[in-house]
Amino acid sequence: QVQLVESGGGSVQSGGSLRLSCETSGNRYTKHCMGWFRQTPEKEREGVASIDVDGSTTYAESVKGRFTISQEPDGNTLYLQMDDIQHDDTAMYFCAGARFLSCGLSNEQYPYWGQGTQVTVSS
Repeated sequence: QVQLVESGGGSVQSGGSLRLSCETSGNRYTKHCMGWFRQTPEKEREGVASIDVDGSTTYAESVKGRFTISQEPDGNTLYLQMDDIQHDDTAMYFCAGARFLSCGLSNEQYPYWGQGTQVTVSS
């Protein structure tokens, strides 16, 4: 069983930056592909970025060029660097993992989820 704990959310002004972190525990011997998702009360959960076991990354069009997904070499900590944050980025952000070599941005591929960290963008 894999446990995921997000941190780093908070309030930020439009145009600012935040870095989200996701600590993993429980099974450190199996490589996992990982992803970041976000959700608001008005929208369904959507994929933001993912990183495969080989380091390949995928981004939603809405965050390309502004967000960067990365992880520590040991794979135990996942990051989402958020730059030039916009009001539409306000959401609860979740990290997720799956025992696949490649995941993508589809919710259904991820069985492991964290509890989320809130990001709120003010004008």
